[in-house]
Amino acid sequence: MSIIEKLSVTAVRNIHDLDIEPIPTVNILHGENGSGKTSILESIHLLASGRSFRTNKLEPLINSDQDTAIVFARLSDGKEIGLSKSRRQKRHLKFRSEKQANWENVARELPCQILDSNSFLLLEGGPKSRRQFLDWGVFHVEHGFVENWRRSKKSIANRNLLLKQRPLDLRQLAAWDSELCLAAGEVHRAREEYFKVFLPLFLELYRKMNGVDVDTLRIDYESGWDVDRDLEDILVENRDIDIRYGATQNGPHRADLTFRIGRNRAVDILSRGQQKMLVSTMKIAQGLLLSQALGRKCIFLVDDLPSELDRDNRVAILSQLVSMGGQIFVTCVEIGGILDSLSGQPKLATFHVERGTITA
Repeated sequence: MSIIEKLSVTAVRNIHDLDIEPIPTVNILHGENGSGKTSILESIHLLASGRSFRTNKLEPLINSDQDTAIVFARLSDGKEIGLSKSRRQKRHLKFRSEKQANWENVARELPCQILDSNSFLLLEGGPKSRRQFLDWGVFHVEHGFVENWRRSKKSIANRNLLLKQRPLDLRQLAAWDSELCLAAGEVHRAREEYFKVFLPLFLELYRKMNGVDVDTLRIDYESGWDVDRDLEDILVENRDIDIRYGATQNGPHRADLTFRIGRNRAVDILSRGQQKMLVSTMKIAQGLLLSQALGRKCIFLVDDLPSELDRDNRVAILSQLVSMGGQIFVTCVEIGGILDSLSGQPKLATFHVERGTITA
């Protein structure tokens, strides 16, 4: 079970030096806008995944008065994770005192999900965010997935380079086609198997949390190519198109999830609040599946929950998260609404954040 016992943050946005000892259940971070609440969640997410959920670039995260940002966590089993990022150097990640070349070990040790005001982008945004959502789940339940995913990514990158070259080296292209097809088949298999388990679990949870009929809601996984045909044949047939665009048009990098209600796109039917509930339920379902498959608990980072959600929906989300028994971090401006939504729930801790420090 992944529980953060101590978190130290240095020079992340407006946080200069902050130490917090969260409890294993619900941790509420409250304070004015701009006080640093979200930056604490961002620091946890950064440590767990190597990415911010607010920006694609890491340098803006470093405090303007400092040269190096540092995030450190000690877990309940004594394991330690440390990350440092300087303006002119690469990230340095350590897990159990050993330098890590990537986030694979840390991500498995510290699975995190973020529920925030941008959650609806999973529906409104491009396919990349939906692939990332799907791959997060596959990564945690199938250990061989990440290697096949890397192989497919490398194959596509090299194939795209060849497609831009003149004259085109057909021999090399055929070699990368073969490599891509081998990796793509494994990536698709893992994604499809995960989705088949995830979908019924999600639909049942969505019905429970929202109290609505889900018969009209349809979610489909699209592989990125016609899987009833040999991908290698498709690549050969579409070679002229790929050359014209300088990019591979078929493969696992084109995978997507589609959401429909009846004949319409879900995003065209649902309100912003309904979209947020749909996506929140999807992410909670991933945490539930992780727990069922591996006995691991996901850490949930919940930023500004009251935004666009009424009390009943807030209660539904928080009650479900608490029932799963994992560690939760919730930010808010007014603590009263969150405390009301958590009425009757187990022990919780509150932390007042002001100007990047914990004041109470």
